[in-house]
Amino acid sequence: MNKTILFIVICFAFLTSAQAQKSQRIVVGAERINMYLPILQGKRVAVLTNQTGRIGNENIVDFLHNKGVNIVTIFSPEHGFRGKADAGEKVGNSIDAQTGIPIHSLYGGTAGKMMDSVMQSIDIVLFDLQDVGLRYYTYLTTMVHVMNACAVHHVKMIVLDRPNPNGFYVDGPVLDMKYKSGVGSVPVPVVHGMTLGELARMINGEKWLTNGVQCDLTVIPCLHYTHAMHYQLPVKPSPNLPNMRSVYLYPSLCYFEATPVSVGRGTDAPFQQFGNPRMKGYSYSFTPRSMPGATNPPCANQCCYGVDLQKTPADNVLFKNGIDLTYLIKAYRNLNMGDDFFSPFFERLIGVGYVRQMIEAGASASAIKARWKSDDKKFEQERRPYLLYPER
Repeated sequence: MNKTILFIVICFAFLTSAQAQKSQRIVVGAERINMYLPILQGKRVAVLTNQTGRIGNENIVDFLHNKGVNIVTIFSPEHGFRGKADAGEKVGNSIDAQTGIPIHSLYGGTAGKMMDSVMQSIDIVLFDLQDVGLRYYTYLTTMVHVMNACAVHHVKMIVLDRPNPNGFYVDGPVLDMKYKSGVGSVPVPVVHGMTLGELARMINGEKWLTNGVQCDLTVIPCLHYTHAMHYQLPVKPSPNLPNMRSVYLYPSLCYFEATPVSVGRGTDAPFQQFGNPRMKGYSYSFTPRSMPGATNPPCANQCCYGVDLQKTPADNVLFKNGIDLTYLIKAYRNLNMGDDFFSPFFERLIGVGYVRQMIEAGASASAIKARWKSDDKKFEQERRPYLLYPER
């Protein structure tokens, strides 16, 4: 075989292999049953999950229960085990109707004390939640609380990893820990570009748990996933993130939750629009109503004027701007409320004090983003030892 033909054959084989890898279905951690089911045998297991924790069409609790795993309790995050509760709604303890297993809510003021008592009766916590890749999305903080409890009570924790739908970039300020809260518990950027399994490894490795403790952690990784992929969620992660457009806009619009501006909770397009009854110069309008998942939405029953993002070209939403503060800045200037526009919750969401100050001083979105760029570059280097998947 001459060199030219050999070169063509090698190139063809390489391209065919690359194409095959590209087309391979992503296998999430929960589906890699043989990697964790043997560890659960004969153990008292708590499963922390919700409607996103699925193996095919079956909830992981139902699947493991049918396999004979001794699940002694279900831990539920914000929105509850079935994922139907409002954002911030306190969800009480209950019994799962299908399996008869007790459900203990980890979202509420007494969750810490309850967990301490429950942890004494379990050997392993199995964690399976679909995150959306934002520091303020509370599933990350829930994971941190559980890791702390596992470390203190010497309980093993297994994270069944899932892809990050916003895992293809890093953006936003790194949390200033003086603003630590339920929507920000570890010093990472708003968009950290990591899966929860990778973050669990970093939290352990950097000793970010209370008093520097570390938990006995095992991460079951995904197959065929890279951070360059744009993973499409098979199940909505919470009531007000109903589709991928809302998931992609969430990093830019969530800050309105700390202002008088509605992001469309109580409509069929939450986090795909924003407005307020007093905003001027806009013809587009929407009216929030009480509905499941948003029983008491901001600006309820008021006609809000503002911006419709339901038809924004995908490349603008996804790739060009990252976190886009122009929406927030335009609304701030339109309403002309001065100091009354932002609530203290804003700092907990954005994670630093300088963003509000710069907006109020008239800075542009690009000038504000330039302020956090070097911190993000430093974080990308710090996270590298903990990544499980290729960055490109």
